[in-house]
Amino acid sequence: MPALWIKNARVIDPAAKRDAVGDIFVKNGRIAASLSATDKKRAKVIDATGRVACPGLVDVHVHFREPGQTHKETIATGTRAAAAGGFTTVVCMPNTTPPASTPGTIQFIQDAIERDAVVHVYPTGCITVDMKGEALAPIGSLKRAGVVAITDDGDCVQSNELMRRACEYAGMFDLPIMDHCQDHSMTQGAVMNEGVVSTRLGLRGWPNAAEDIIVSRNVILSTYTGAHIHMQHISSKNAVEILRRAKARGIRVTAEATPHHLALTDAALGTYDPNFKMNPPLRTEEDRQALITGIKDGTIDIVATDHAPHTNYEKDKEFDFAPNGILGLETALPVTLGVLLREARLKLPRIIDLMTRRPAELFKLPAGTLADGACADICLFDPDESWTYDTNAGFSKSANSPWHGQELKGRVKTTIVAGRVVYDGRRMP
Repeated sequence: MPALWIKNARVIDPAAKRDAVGDIFVKNGRIAASLSATDKKRAKVIDATGRVACPGLVDVHVHFREPGQTHKETIATGTRAAAAGGFTTVVCMPNTTPPASTPGTIQFIQDAIERDAVVHVYPTGCITVDMKGEALAPIGSLKRAGVVAITDDGDCVQSNELMRRACEYAGMFDLPIMDHCQDHSMTQGAVMNEGVVSTRLGLRGWPNAAEDIIVSRNVILSTYTGAHIHMQHISSKNAVEILRRAKARGIRVTAEATPHHLALTDAALGTYDPNFKMNPPLRTEEDRQALITGIKDGTIDIVATDHAPHTNYEKDKEFDFAPNGILGLETALPVTLGVLLREARLKLPRIIDLMTRRPAELFKLPAGTLADGACADICLFDPDESWTYDTNAGFSKSANSPWHGQELKGRVKTTIVAGRVVYDGRRMP
């Protein structure tokens, strides 16, 4: 592999507290402090003047649908969408068909990753057998098979006793638990946030309390067992406050927010467009502002996409019957920049930290840094370039995005994985 020389970029590496215009050198797939004169002559040169160079983005919450749901997405298409969004490391959820609750299914996923992935992919395993919430999955065997966390994402474990035992086993095997916080008894038939908008639209409402109760449960169980419990796609202002108080007491809980919950509210559902239907649902402006405040003060640790592809014939139904979920990988960076950089006025290094070093650190992934000797995973982007997102020109197998046809600001120009350019702003190799 030829050496790589990235010139004149604004290099932002939160792990090293670096933010300065400079060069990045890559040799043998790894970051190098410098290149020899001979290597420089032979190196592939990328002029990154006016662009930001940062560690490849890290997303700990994606759905790649393989095995069993490959009409929606595959490891191949999902990782290409990730690369187009600047992501070089992703963690995929286990709600496949069959669910990833056995070492055999994890091995199937690992084989597909080895064969088809263009970015680094790490699997998670189920908390319970087949995600039914009735009996614990073989957590130790899943760990040996290579999972980096356990979760029943999409089907929150309703039994507090079973979740307690899962916390104890997860602690034994040094695995974090990722939890989709939803009390099912409060959301039967619900399709959007409960409030003024749901009443006006005549749609069954989904109260914040359904999330708040499970977040509170998880805080108690983390206090009781010492387990690391990570709350996925937090959307409720009350949940943010519960987590804020728990963290002040040193409880081992973390949380993520998605770009769509940071950017959108339930007011967007006025046209009954199923591309705005998701789980948890879009909340109110008050909830959205609470998420932004939670990001600012560190209550919410990271940004993650919850990339959830569905085919057009699945989404193109009456709102009540359409599945939850939207695409997220190719739009995550510009949407997040729009909210956190331009609206909330956070500094760019802080935003990049939320999407690189911090998620890698939480889940002990070898990513999120441009340190000498690290795997050369790099994202080059122009934070000021405006462009119109077209799902039909994207790399995902599906097209269910609320940002289709909208102008976004901030565009990934080059994605490099282990020293190899996998996306050049237009195409994949």
